[in-house]
Amino acid sequence: MPEIVCILTNPCMSDLIKIGRTTNLEDRMRNLSSHSGVPVAFDCYYACEVKDSQDTEKRLHVGLGDHRINPRREFFEFNAERAKILLEGYAIQEVTPADNIVESPEEKKALDKARSKKSPPLRFSQVGVEVGSELTFIRDPEKIAIVSSDRKVEFEGKESYLNRITLDLLKKLGKDWPSVRGSDYWMYGDKTLTEIRQEIEDQEEEED
Repeated sequence: MPEIVCILTNPCMSDLIKIGRTTNLEDRMRNLSSHSGVPVAFDCYYACEVKDSQDTEKRLHVGLGDHRINPRREFFEFNAERAKILLEGYAIQEVTPADNIVESPEEKKALDKARSKKSPPLRFSQVGVEVGSELTFIRDPEKIAIVSSDRKVEFEGKESYLNRITLDLLKKLGKDWPSVRGSDYWMYGDKTLTEIRQEIEDQEEEED
């Protein structure tokens, strides 16, 4: 049986990822998604076969320990793409499903509806990013966007919203998603825009 470690996301838990291991990815996802406490099905963000799933899972859990929500649960408040980069170091081969793993058309419809819900638009001034600053795409640091206004960037000669550019880039990589939160995929310095915003929000809550 193949030993698999996977990173799961859920559009109703937008800032959390689940990292676990299994020998049957589809069955594992169906079991998780069928739980009455889960509003919509999980997405498999990335999965790969590894030499030793128990050891790999343990290393990831320990390495991301500061981001773990509950020591008895496999959920982490951590960027999915960053976790994927870490897991790729142990991968023998990728086995991420190309299609959604859902039980019915109704489940698929609910999943797509949850994905399409928009978070409040990011204004670069909220995260201390000035016009003219460079952002790098987390999956390819050679792809650079220049902040052109408080909400738009210039990328490959065109001005657009970060979400739109990100969605186009991910579709070229095989992700046929209806929407995406662009701030998860673009870095300013050594952090994603989402991470910067979260740090600012956490600090503001502490001050209140």
